[in-house]
Amino acid sequence: MPQSQSAASAAPAMPPEIARRRTFAIISHPDAGKTTLTEKLLYFGGAIQMAGAVKARGERRRTRSDWMQIEQQRGISVTSSVMTFERNGIVYNLLDTPGHSDFSEDTYRTLSAVDAAVMVMDAAKGIESQTRKLFEVCRLRDIPIITFINKIDREAEDPLTLLDQIAADLALDLVPMAWPVGMGTDFRGVLDLMSNRILLPENGERGASFGRVEPLSDLADIRKIEGIDERIADRALEGVELAQGALPTFDIEAFREGHLSPVFFGSALKNFGVEQLLDALAQWAPGPLPRKATQRTVEPGEDQVTGFVFKVQANMDPNHRDRVAFVRLCSGRFRRGMKLLHVRDNKPMTVSSPTFFFGQGRETADEAYAGDIIGVPNHGTLRVGDTLTEKEGLKFTGIPNFAPELLRRVVIQDAMKAKQLNRALDDLAEEGIVQVFTPIAGGRQILGVVGQLQFEVLQSRVANEYGVPVTLEQSPFELARWFSADDPAKLQKFVDAHRGEIATDRDGAMVFLAESAWMLKYKGEKFPDIKFAALRERGE
Repeated sequence: MPQSQSAASAAPAMPPEIARRRTFAIISHPDAGKTTLTEKLLYFGGAIQMAGAVKARGERRRTRSDWMQIEQQRGISVTSSVMTFERNGIVYNLLDTPGHSDFSEDTYRTLSAVDAAVMVMDAAKGIESQTRKLFEVCRLRDIPIITFINKIDREAEDPLTLLDQIAADLALDLVPMAWPVGMGTDFRGVLDLMSNRILLPENGERGASFGRVEPLSDLADIRKIEGIDERIADRALEGVELAQGALPTFDIEAFREGHLSPVFFGSALKNFGVEQLLDALAQWAPGPLPRKATQRTVEPGEDQVTGFVFKVQANMDPNHRDRVAFVRLCSGRFRRGMKLLHVRDNKPMTVSSPTFFFGQGRETADEAYAGDIIGVPNHGTLRVGDTLTEKEGLKFTGIPNFAPELLRRVVIQDAMKAKQLNRALDDLAEEGIVQVFTPIAGGRQILGVVGQLQFEVLQSRVANEYGVPVTLEQSPFELARWFSADDPAKLQKFVDAHRGEIATDRDGAMVFLAESAWMLKYKGEKFPDIKFAALRERGE
């Protein structure tokens, strides 16, 4: 039975096991160095012995956060990966998001499952279009953001210019926690402003990776360090002085409310600033936050287990044709073998083989707590947006479907493989790679995506994972919109008049397929009682 509002209003104290969780996403524009930073965070967190080799079950495994064939071929992230590791008593759940804008929907869903974010920027480029979009999503969710300005060992913008640009473009207060001593060919190290010390290259060699730390009684002491000439030292000290004089001091409440971002300068490739970033997440990032459901707000310290599915991935292990639901635990202590209520189906399900993730690698999760991300193998039972609870009929909110921006028809090259194609499309639609619309008047299915690269990924995966080469052809429609009406009779009248332009999505919801934006506007004016929507809550 649902709990009363009064019973839910008194938030239980957060148990220590839950309080030590830090669940965060890494977001960036493509080529800002996000995947490199992800692997270095795993390295400094003790989860890997070298970039790309993850330790799971005590063994070294060749695993990367980018595990799909197309990701490795093209050097981009097109799917969210999850990596769990522990360092200094803190359990980190790191979610590496797709960097490409064509996969913004997957990123949006991933951000629904985190409590903080690390925004990675290229020091030579500053704010880029995808950075701005992702930041706005974080702001909508009030997600605290730590900024990491990467690649300072290459030619880059002046640090003060970068800070001015970020503050102006994002309307965000910034507090520098580190400062570069030189940039590009002048790069000599990084001042750690939190601890009054300097991070230096190993063996003092210019261009070498981070390896030495020297304490400073005063920042001006960097002038005494061999290899840092007066010109470079003076410029760094002047920049620090100007930044600290013009920018606010750190306020943890303003940070956790999403108004202020601590800024780290570093080089993920050369290991500068990575440990400091981990320490900042441990010290400042919030533990698991309350999560809103339609019925009430769920507190992480509640006894009963609740969670929601924010991602489904098929064929992570191509040898087993598996399908795994990624579940963000919102409350309670989960134990392997528990029976949980699948709220949408109103049926119990036993979670007998839950897993933690290490990129593509996995490890059995005997227990997990609010804030953790677990994988639940299933055969199509769980969908994105589904809620799991011990017994309460909750539905977590904030996991939407976006209307696609590109529509195509799929053409199969071998008609004998139609069954495999249908299975492939069903699997990929479940993941959110593509939306599949079935015309109610019959005919070929229409595929919808946010960006062109999603179609390329679809073709690659259908061919490689299901053995079904396909081509895509233009659709007669340009736009898809979900529609509804308060009056069932008027809704049916609209459907009867447009049977050739109406399809259903995989949840059975009706979609109007428009030839153009002008036509959609015209239909809206002609049928004012019909509500067209470009966004639909999952599971509605």
